[in-house]
Amino acid sequence: MKKIAAIAFTTLLAGSIGVSSVFAFQDLDSGNKDAVLSLKDRGVVSGVDKEHFAPKSKISYAESIHLIVKAFKLNMDNLRFIKEPVASDIYTTIPNDAWYANDFIIAHYNGLEIPKDVNPASVMTREEFGYLLVTALEKQGNYPLIKLYISIEDNDSIKPEYQGALQRLLLYKITELDKDGRFNPKGELTRGQAAVWVHRALSFVEKHAEKPAPAENVTLSVEKVNDKLSQITLSRGEKPNAGYGITITGIRFVDDGHAVITYRLTDPKPDEMYAQVITEPKAVTYVASSYEVTAELDTGLKK
Repeated sequence: MKKIAAIAFTTLLAGSIGVSSVFAFQDLDSGNKDAVLSLKDRGVVSGVDKEHFAPKSKISYAESIHLIVKAFKLNMDNLRFIKEPVASDIYTTIPNDAWYANDFIIAHYNGLEIPKDVNPASVMTREEFGYLLVTALEKQGNYPLIKLYISIEDNDSIKPEYQGALQRLLLYKITELDKDGRFNPKGELTRGQAAVWVHRALSFVEKHAEKPAPAENVTLSVEKVNDKLSQITLSRGEKPNAGYGITITGIRFVDDGHAVITYRLTDPKPDEMYAQVITEPKAVTYVASSYEVTAELDTGLKK
């Protein structure tokens, strides 16, 4: 029976790449339906059969590692090895031919802290899964975090090494405390709950994905001082506070009578407070009137 269950969950997690959600699971509820179907569409999970996901079944350590590795597309593509790594090089309890062996190897080389003597068949607890999920999430980038401490009624029951990560799990809104303010760290996690947490984690990463900043319009004005000299002013336009700045970093003179002014921009620091006063950041320099002048952003690359 255990063998059948293991095969079923392997299919659940690993067998759905490229499969659209043409089948409707009959055992989902409003708390996990959207998350499970979204992960199914992504090819992260599938059902134990066409009609069942088994969301109330407990999730094992091996299944959890497979889910996290697959959801975040963790890999070792940028690593080079003298000898191809095998699970037995790292863990004392993971057979090299186990279906989940490669997931544990990938997890290890991506910084997920897993005990060497882990029992892959053990049921994953809420604190264990939360800790590993936050670790994988934070490998995806640097994310803004409110400096806030959440009071957890059963915090003393959480392993000390997990406490910081679980605080961030709550601040990232991956999960929440129960009505009594408890996390229930030793509680056994279900597959439905794991799917919801992973779905929220992926949504968080996508929401905070770094996007290229739009090019800012810096204006250049030329005012003649006398027949030989002109004043050049660069302006960023109106800004909401004094945290914005512009600095001229150099002037490059081109043979054809063209001068290029390079500049850098500074923006408000996220951990500092600024008076909310409309300002116009400007920078001024002087160039011989005989030059045609343009400006460009200083990228730090030599021309």
